[in-house]
Amino acid sequence: MATGQKLMRAIRVFEFGGPEVLKLLSDVAVPIPKDRQVLIKVHACGVNPVETYIRSGTHNIKPLLPYTPGSDVAGVIEAVGDNVSAFKKGDRVFTTKTISGGYAEYALAADHTVYPLPERLDFKQGAAIGIPYFTAYRALFHRAHVKAGETVLVHGASGGVGLATCQIARAYGLKVLGTAGTEEGRNIVLQNGAHEVFNHREVNYIDKIKKSVGEKGINVIIEMLANVNLSNDLNLLSRGGRVIVVGSRGPIEINPRDTMVKESSIIGVTLYSSTKEEFQQFAAAIQAGMEVGWLTPVIGSQYPLEKVAQAHEDIIHSSGATGKMILLSS
Repeated sequence: MATGQKLMRAIRVFEFGGPEVLKLLSDVAVPIPKDRQVLIKVHACGVNPVETYIRSGTHNIKPLLPYTPGSDVAGVIEAVGDNVSAFKKGDRVFTTKTISGGYAEYALAADHTVYPLPERLDFKQGAAIGIPYFTAYRALFHRAHVKAGETVLVHGASGGVGLATCQIARAYGLKVLGTAGTEEGRNIVLQNGAHEVFNHREVNYIDKIKKSVGEKGINVIIEMLANVNLSNDLNLLSRGGRVIVVGSRGPIEINPRDTMVKESSIIGVTLYSSTKEEFQQFAAAIQAGMEVGWLTPVIGSQYPLEKVAQAHEDIIHSSGATGKMILLSS
């Protein structure tokens, strides 16, 4: 260890496996920003389901071990590397990606993955923007090609991506339907842009949705749990309707004939297929949402770094998400 090198607390993963492989160390070297990089003092970091799949070794992204998880941090610029003109020490920022990992007291990020955080949003809200809002925007506009006046069903609307989708879809003039499994979740969905909300734990909720939308069906379904819902989704769609698969945790049997009469589509989405230019486009729309005021992340469970294993357990197994799960690092 170089003398005088600052140390920090950070979560390190030395082997793939269950939540117990997330180790909190207190002697990790604080990284030093190089060309076009910034160092951020992390106040909060979003926890996303994808981070649990990467940690378990079952995802196609397999980082070199050991590594620190986390892409969505919010905090204050601590230092900037060479050729960084957009940011200076003391700026409030959020990220969509980090180089060194976000489950830590400091995080290194490339300057093009860092964005200014307006004063009206706190750091917890800043940590809830990255993956949820950028994924929601990509799903709605780049994959579903939604148009104002269309009907969108957000299937699993009370978590981070779901609420982001509701806010964006409502702001852009869509008719927004959502589902949630708890009363608290349903209230939050209604408060964040949905015109109507359904309880996906009720046996007959699909019939209630059908009754609500009538013969013409639903133009777009943003699907958070395709391995449970995809077959029902195909029956809810309008002619030319599309299901956008944001999340799936296993296989499901469907009848391909269900797509034929309606000429409907099943379309996957993953944020990290986006180009640098697309990220800039998403950022411009999201920045506008922050300025105008329709973008207001809802914070759910909060955990200190010490409880990160519990956070990874809960994001997969606790039922009925409400808002965005956050790690607090300071």
